[in-house]
Amino acid sequence: MSKKYAKRAGRSRRNRAKDLGGFEGSVDRDAQAVQLSLPIAQVLENVRSGLEDLCSTAGLLVMKTLIDDEVEQLAGKKGTHGSAALRWGHDESHVVFAGKKLPFRRPRVRTRDGEEVSLERLGLFQRPSRMESAVEKQVILGVSTRDYEKAVDGVREGYGIRRSAVSRHWKSVSAQTLAEFVERPLGDLDLVALIIDGIEFHETLLVVALGVDSTGKKHVLGLWQGATENSEVARGLLSDLVRRGVDPQLRHLVVLDGSKALLKAVRKVFGENAEVQRCQAHKERNVLDHLPKDRHQVVRMRLRSAWKMREYEEAKSELLRLVRYLRDLNPSAARSLEEGLEETLTLHRLDVPDPLRRVLRTTNTIESAFSMTRKYCRNVKRWRPGDMAVRWAGTMLLEAQKRFRRLRGHRSMPRLLEVLGRSVASEALSA
Repeated sequence: MSKKYAKRAGRSRRNRAKDLGGFEGSVDRDAQAVQLSLPIAQVLENVRSGLEDLCSTAGLLVMKTLIDDEVEQLAGKKGTHGSAALRWGHDESHVVFAGKKLPFRRPRVRTRDGEEVSLERLGLFQRPSRMESAVEKQVILGVSTRDYEKAVDGVREGYGIRRSAVSRHWKSVSAQTLAEFVERPLGDLDLVALIIDGIEFHETLLVVALGVDSTGKKHVLGLWQGATENSEVARGLLSDLVRRGVDPQLRHLVVLDGSKALLKAVRKVFGENAEVQRCQAHKERNVLDHLPKDRHQVVRMRLRSAWKMREYEEAKSELLRLVRYLRDLNPSAARSLEEGLEETLTLHRLDVPDPLRRVLRTTNTIESAFSMTRKYCRNVKRWRPGDMAVRWAGTMLLEAQKRFRRLRGHRSMPRLLEVLGRSVASEALSA
């Protein structure tokens, strides 16, 4: 005869089986395998911050483990004796992690004579360059110094990310970048053309030199504060290029913005080895500045038509006819066109192919590089006097150089090397 409690137990087992989806049989409580169907995307979204916190914690633990390992190498394992150094408690310190400083309890080690032993690995994690590198990356990406604190990972509470601190780090790293930039050796670059132009950058006049090698690659060569109209600045920048490795004994094509002082300096430093091409865009603006606006279109069309002509003699004849036309219209405009007229046709005289001629006839390559630089600097609201503009321009020009493409018409570089009397490198032939 069955007991009441046994019947109740049986019903309970049947109900459990029903609740478990029809599963019948004994269940080992210590060996249950549960399989659940969960919305993974929703779960991951809910634990996202937890995962990030876990990753940052793991990174800090790696730092701590490496530092503890160094302490153990110096002072031995805890509880052992006979090592050359002794553990000496802990002190409050910091490490640089995820673009900011985080508090860190550093272990102290002393020699048996009582001298403090510096921990090399801790020093690596505290290097200012780690913070400066993080700041440089964010600023180049367009994050302003006042927004840096919002841009860095906020999982871990840190410090050293306020606007003033970030500005100091940026000033340090940009000054170092500029110093390395202006002292970079140039002897390994097989430079064929030099392009030099004066640029107004946030109320500061900068002179920029850009080089083109035998394969058509562009390189930012230097940056100077001043104006190309200043003969001392012009001679100084060219002498600096020679000091850093540009050979004045080789023939170069030199594209200039039209400054007389810069032309004089080129002749002084490079002599007859410089084939000077006057920037046609600068010359066009200089001529039009002397004319009323209702004459601009006609004169502009005649200038461009002459410069587009294929043959040197034909182009020169057309420009001389335009000079005679301008003498009756405005003698100042005629004198402006006559001055340096021959140098605007250097590429014609050298019979450089059209694709390469269209690029090297102006200094617009530098202006294009500066358009990228101005984009990177768009978040700067206040420009201070001194070297601020030079630091920003130098750092951003180097960043822009990483995105440079080869010069348009670079397949014609062997022809330019030939007319300059330079040996044609195998790289230029295969470019």
